[in-house]
Amino acid sequence: MLQVCYSPDYYAQTHTNSMEKLSAVADALDSLGIAQFHRPEKLSIDILKQLHDPKYVDAFDTGFPEKLATFQGFKPWNTQLRDAVYQINAGQVLAAELAWKHQISANIAQGFHHAVYEHGGSFCTFNGLALVAQQFPDKRIFVLDCDQHGGNGTAEFTRRFDNLFNYSIYGLAFGCPTYERSETYHVHKHQGNFSQYILAIHQAFQRALDWNADLIIFQAGMDCHQDDPCGSSWFSTELIEKRDEIVFRLAKKHQLPLMFVLAGGYQALPELVKLHVGTFQTAYKTYYAE
Repeated sequence: MLQVCYSPDYYAQTHTNSMEKLSAVADALDSLGIAQFHRPEKLSIDILKQLHDPKYVDAFDTGFPEKLATFQGFKPWNTQLRDAVYQINAGQVLAAELAWKHQISANIAQGFHHAVYEHGGSFCTFNGLALVAQQFPDKRIFVLDCDQHGGNGTAEFTRRFDNLFNYSIYGLAFGCPTYERSETYHVHKHQGNFSQYILAIHQAFQRALDWNADLIIFQAGMDCHQDDPCGSSWFSTELIEKRDEIVFRLAKKHQLPLMFVLAGGYQALPELVKLHVGTFQTAYKTYYAE
């Protein structure tokens, strides 16, 4: 079975459905019977103060000053959201450990790659991708970001952590700085095609292999889907499934431990949940049903 991190405490009510979808995905997975769930333990706030500016972490913890506490876009500040974010980031650490033990794992989570050291942004509170690099300094963490937007926060964190590499395949020109260990590959949302996307995935894995990565973190975003408000017109459900299959097959072929998270998606909840659950089904088929 797939090793999956999740807690009912991941749920929080928001105006974007981005936190609500987590519990919906977990419920759908539970009914399929392909996942073994792991509930993460509480994450110390001191760990987050090592990752982000302590002033920002304190603001998010207390709700004051509210402008800084809600800088990522979730308003008004509330303890349900705060505690959900803490649990989700705790799941990042546990999922990494499970990936090294089982080769494949997942955290039913999102909201990481736009958060920079000083503050959150674009509905990302803390950078749980960089958190893995911080907590495992002797491991090389390679982020394969397949969200429709580039991971600007993760890119900035590569300048703080030598063991972090960010590779963003994106369709919208948002959040795409490049540095020594942060690369981007643009596939146009209308003029691009899946052949270009496949090339980008293979290039990413070659970078990971050349860099001797110890872990791939796959941001399995769904905001690139053709029916998403942010999506690429050519990126169908079938091609999303093929994207996931290629990523999982390459990781398995090269024996690279991989953990994945949900990343973005802004369709109506029923359709969005089906797409996210499809990633789990593809992972299960690739690792356990073949």
